[in-house]
Amino acid sequence: MFWVIVSIVVSVAAMGVAAYFYRWVKALPCTDEKLNDIGKLIRDGAYTFIKTEYKTLAIFCGSVSVVILLLFPNPVWSGMGMGKNVLMMVAYILGSTLSAAAGVVGISISTVANVKSAFAAKKGIAPAFMAGFRGGAVMGMAVVATSLLGTAVLYLLTSSQEMIMAFSFGASSLALFAKAGGGIFTKTADISADLAGKVELGIPEDDPRNPAVIADNVGDNVGDVAGMGADLFDSNVAAIAAAVIIGVAVKRVDLVFLFGSLGLLASIVGVLLSRIGANGDPGRALNRGTYVTCGIFALFTLAASLLGGCPIEIWGCAMLGMVAGVVIGFTSEFFTGDDKKPVEKVARACQSGPAFTILSGFSYGLWSTLPSMTGIGLAALFSYKLAHLLDIRYATMNNDYAMLGIAIAALGMLSVVGMIISNDAYGPIVDNARGLAEMGGLGDDVLEITDKLDSAGNTSKAITKGFAIGAAGLTVIALLGAFIETVQSYGATVTLNLMDPVVFFGVLVGAAVPAIFSAMLILGVDRNAQTMVKEIHRQFREIPGLAEGKEGVKPEYGKCIDIAAKGAIRELIPAGLSAILITLAVGFLGGVNAVGGYLAGNIVSGLLLALLMSNAGGLWDNAKKFIESGNFGGKGSDAHKAAVIGDTVGDPFKDTAGPSLNTQITVVSLVSSLSAGLFVAASLIH
Repeated sequence: MFWVIVSIVVSVAAMGVAAYFYRWVKALPCTDEKLNDIGKLIRDGAYTFIKTEYKTLAIFCGSVSVVILLLFPNPVWSGMGMGKNVLMMVAYILGSTLSAAAGVVGISISTVANVKSAFAAKKGIAPAFMAGFRGGAVMGMAVVATSLLGTAVLYLLTSSQEMIMAFSFGASSLALFAKAGGGIFTKTADISADLAGKVELGIPEDDPRNPAVIADNVGDNVGDVAGMGADLFDSNVAAIAAAVIIGVAVKRVDLVFLFGSLGLLASIVGVLLSRIGANGDPGRALNRGTYVTCGIFALFTLAASLLGGCPIEIWGCAMLGMVAGVVIGFTSEFFTGDDKKPVEKVARACQSGPAFTILSGFSYGLWSTLPSMTGIGLAALFSYKLAHLLDIRYATMNNDYAMLGIAIAALGMLSVVGMIISNDAYGPIVDNARGLAEMGGLGDDVLEITDKLDSAGNTSKAITKGFAIGAAGLTVIALLGAFIETVQSYGATVTLNLMDPVVFFGVLVGAAVPAIFSAMLILGVDRNAQTMVKEIHRQFREIPGLAEGKEGVKPEYGKCIDIAAKGAIRELIPAGLSAILITLAVGFLGGVNAVGGYLAGNIVSGLLLALLMSNAGGLWDNAKKFIESGNFGGKGSDAHKAAVIGDTVGDPFKDTAGPSLNTQITVVSLVSSLSAGLFVAASLIH
């Protein structure tokens, strides 16, 4: 239990760092009353939405809690008592509550740091960067500390893999809906503001005349901060849960908490060391912080392995996962960076019209999947083979160490998740800062600084989404192993033979689910955005002097916020619930073999679509910014209008469907493991 205790201590230390950064950001000055007033509008809108969303999700989580109480791990009518059922219900509620808390923590700091960063930009790029990054680091430290602390305390108290699984399912199910709802909100507003503002009216991105502009900035917080915070909380918990379940088989759960605690410690050191010079490059600073944190983690874990009895093969698996994460990061940076060839080529294609914008960007998005998918596959293959040496050495059954190797590789990829979340949350904070600078009339010099910060944030978001997707890939492979372990505990076996029509049926259905899930989310954005565009047209038509920008005339910002919020709440449940219900239907129809194939198909299809949409969306966004910086005709040109259309297509790709898919594949994997006993007992086809 030594490393479990260490995990608790390091988690508490990380919370201390988060509290320090929070006070540091809050203490930064902002004496511009107009900025403060606009910031308050954004903050109030974000809190209003999150309260409404969480009330809806509380009803969902309450319903699931009742199902768990009645059925898991044993149906109440089985006569085996309700003690474990009650504990699993409590663990589920704890996981969903902490996942929700991750979103609240994110909003509480992002809606302060955005104003501070915008005002600090008057003094230069360095203070503005530090305000944005340390604001993001509050969420980075708090989210990872909470996820590690929750799993460590739960395992310390119960030593039960079932409780860890229920805790992870709580985190995953809440994150699935929070990310979907936040993503629908933010992209509804973003698309509407861009199409009605930039394309139709030719006004700047964050012009205060645009009725959707406050909703757009609110969306950055509820989607890219709160939603992504819950998402990465879920990814970290799921990786730990998968490793714990497999680690129990070889009695080496201590290894899970060794890598988890030292990864968080490395992230603490990394965020404390992150700085930028007066003329520094924010993109390079973000990347440098990530690579320094990776190096620190490698040294810490090597020392602990040599001194603490961890097999060096397991350390090698963690390093394989970390290297795969860096490969995915490099790939995302190459395909989405505003100083790289793909972005320039797509920007050039914009001169020929929006069709060529879409064709070129989508094609590069497809290209981007190969290095990342290969990296994930090689990490899984080599970590399996490396850890299998321990199976041979200790003569274990069922290749347990080999599967543990994959789970540790996932932890290795997520080892620097504290730094990853810090970089990710930095993106929407400085995006908001850019909007505040324009709405507040801070001048062209400040806008130039915030544009640089925002561009680096777009690239960092693409990189961190790649990390999250890649880690989800390795995690769900480990969760597939956990599913097989769980099925075996019920006296059954899983045979994944593609020549078995039951397995092949599962593969096909599993591969289709991510596509259907994505379609439902994107259509939700489409429906909402059409409604909001009509509202924007109405306001410009009916409010005298709004289009001309007459002094004292303001749009009705609240109407657009209300449209985005109501639409997101209406659309968030069906997509997530359909994925869960289809999983249960496959299990009760085809049994555990069908579910094994279903999970395999879901993993491959989900990873492919997630990487495609994340990278294509980031590429279109930065191609638009590349043109706005003065290339190929600059703002207002036909190329710019084509790029804006490409960006509106990419918005729900990269910020709604894409990042929600890694949570979707985690959720269906956990549902499968939790329901394994029911599938063994009650499937139609055995």
